[in-house]
Amino acid sequence: MTGRFRLLTPRWLAAGGAAVLAAVLGLALVFQNSGAACAAPPSTSASKGKATYFSLDGTLGNCSFPSAPADDLFVALGQTNQYSEGAACGTYIDVKGPKGSTRVKVIDSCPECPVGHLDLSLTAFKKIGVQSDGIIPITYKTVPNAAVPGPISVRVKEGSSQYWLSVLIDNHSNQLASVKIAGSGGTFKSAEHEDFNYWTLPSGAGNGPFKIKITDIYGNSVTVPNIKLAEGKTQKTGAKLASTTSSSVKSSPAKKKAPATKKATPSPTSSKKPAAPKAAPSSAAPLVESTATSLATAEPTVTPPAQAAVDLAAGTPSKCG
Repeated sequence: MTGRFRLLTPRWLAAGGAAVLAAVLGLALVFQNSGAACAAPPSTSASKGKATYFSLDGTLGNCSFPSAPADDLFVALGQTNQYSEGAACGTYIDVKGPKGSTRVKVIDSCPECPVGHLDLSLTAFKKIGVQSDGIIPITYKTVPNAAVPGPISVRVKEGSSQYWLSVLIDNHSNQLASVKIAGSGGTFKSAEHEDFNYWTLPSGAGNGPFKIKITDIYGNSVTVPNIKLAEGKTQKTGAKLASTTSSSVKSSPAKKKAPATKKATPSPTSSKKPAAPKAAPSSAAPLVESTATSLATAEPTVTPPAQAAVDLAAGTPSKCG
């Protein structure tokens, strides 16, 4: 656990706390998953609720991400409901308030928040409401395949060894269904999802390097190779899980076409062969395993925690096989 102490906003306390909010909130959930990572995809229908704001105050959220999103747009969800024991970590929610709308990444839990009460960062709150109001009405919905700032990253938890291994996955966008880990020359083992968002193999997987197969609730799957047993360090990969990434991520430059050579004696009756039709792009299509793995062949680079890439977004424990 992060050992994080949550700050209650004075306006939330003054307003009467959870009892007042519970009386006015709808029963619809953004995450109808009962907390299990193997559950059906969350509803994308808009729900009504209330929003307050809080500060991390120099601590990490319960999702254990090494740092808050660079744009400071994040949210904490009810610890006993929508946080779903960490299953919601790393997913994205669109929130609309009296002043406008914004997109936030789930990075924390809120012990006192009932269903529909979203505790936003101050930056996010000010984008959709007036700070002095303290509590504002909102509509919100989960965002499938939300754009992420870059490829998958993997952080090996401090204390990991050949006998016990725990990893944190980031930039996955959608809720994860399973994480499987294989040691060097070994077979894949299903990791257990912790409520602080790490995936753990209690018996370990050797000294590495490891292959990690990541699958989300929409069926997108990718296998990331060459993950080192490097405690407390974030390892960047070339793998992508969801179908979209943010514009801040540069794609590989297209190869220049070689100039066509002229034929010495072209036939006057010959015609150009039509080019093969291109497949129509689909922004909603999941990245299948055979395609995703080709993006993960490069050996990941290891970044110390202090220099970790900053994210620009962002029931019952998982028992997925």
